[in-house]
Amino acid sequence: MKSRCGWCEKEALYIDYHDREWGVPVFDDRKHFEFLVLESAQAGLSWLTILKRRENYREAYDGFDPQKVALYDENKIAELMSNVGIIRNRLKISSSITNAAAFLAVQKEFGSFSEYIWGFTGGKVISGGAKTLSELPAKTELSDRVAADMKKRGFRFLGSIIVYSHMQATGLINDHITDCFRYDEIKAMQTTIRVL
Repeated sequence: MKSRCGWCEKEALYIDYHDREWGVPVFDDRKHFEFLVLESAQAGLSWLTILKRRENYREAYDGFDPQKVALYDENKIAELMSNVGIIRNRLKISSSITNAAAFLAVQKEFGSFSEYIWGFTGGKVISGGAKTLSELPAKTELSDRVAADMKKRGFRFLGSIIVYSHMQATGLINDHITDCFRYDEIKAMQTTIRVL
């Protein structure tokens, strides 16, 4: 039996997400935006709660197209607030619209959001090296710095803890515990990822 990070072991959806997606380096801007929307929605809830609603979010948020989301108006907010398939929190929904506009501004300045976010690690994956889940931090000096910069750029509802979760999920940080089978698989990807 494969050794996995303990947080995913009790639910098939979680195991699939852990085994196929979590920690894989992401360079696609729409995927980055998807995670930012979902991670902001997750604040105060479990990630599994969001994963179960992911396809509903994809449909409700026009495939996570930031150009479309940035144009959402009060009518669209009302529609989202009545959508039982997503988390109906007005602050989280309005923040996702604000964040879409900030995301587009970052794309314009840096060429892509991916170039911007990977710039904080010099284009390299940071290996966490934790042996147990209890060793994993909720945030770091790096996530503090990224969150502060994003806040200056107009992003809302994305503090250091959410930003750290984003960096874990999108592979900027390899935070699989060291005896998890994915730790070495992700580490091997580091030699093939694109350097900025």
